[in-house]
Amino acid sequence: MDTSGRVFELWVYLSTSPLTWLTVTIGAYIAAQRLAALSGFNPIVNPVLIAVVLVISILTATGTSYSTYFDGAQFVHFALGPATVALAVPLYRNRTLIRQNLVPVVVALVAGSLTAIVCATGVAILLGAPDSVAISLAPKSATAGIAVGISQQLGGDPALTALLVIFTGVFGAIIVTPLMNLLRIRNYAARGFAAGLTSHGIGTARAFQVNEIAGTFSGLAMALNGILTSAIAAVVLGLLL
Repeated sequence: MDTSGRVFELWVYLSTSPLTWLTVTIGAYIAAQRLAALSGFNPIVNPVLIAVVLVISILTATGTSYSTYFDGAQFVHFALGPATVALAVPLYRNRTLIRQNLVPVVVALVAGSLTAIVCATGVAILLGAPDSVAISLAPKSATAGIAVGISQQLGGDPALTALLVIFTGVFGAIIVTPLMNLLRIRNYAARGFAAGLTSHGIGTARAFQVNEIAGTFSGLAMALNGILTSAIAAVVLGLLL
């Protein structure tokens, strides 16, 4: 048997192992993170986006189904829960600063959450999109687990919502730093809160790269917006649709 045949047989064997796809996922992110570091963590060089493109390219090239891939990737998926809970640590460290900014936090939360839902859904309605698409757009700024649940309960397309959540997070993480600099917003609490409110976990990861205070308030915004979106999405959609 020639070398190419042996490599193919080896790949067929490895591709059925969950460990293979876990390794591919982690390896793609490590490679993406190194590229981001080489760029000086330029917001355009977003490690999440790069890792997603790498993994999709490998799955497409090998003809691997999503279900086979997820057998390994589910371990990363499981780790999202503990990682989210771990955000409580910087929140506790900066609890005094959070209490001092409680009123601005509440006002920004309500305004930002309503704006995210109304703008996305309103544009879809004006462009004549089906109700299911408008519903899928509504929770796009909430973290994925909450957004998908909201979409499913209200009659949207959970898969479309998941895609929109990822796109929103990546896009927000790319533009948040240049946009805040352009607007001359120097307060890291405000910058971080805006990132977490609109771009959930991916925006929060970017905020922590910039400054711990920004990351703390981004994590706070992500958590609060998830709760508020789940509470008001149905009411807002009822008024708009």
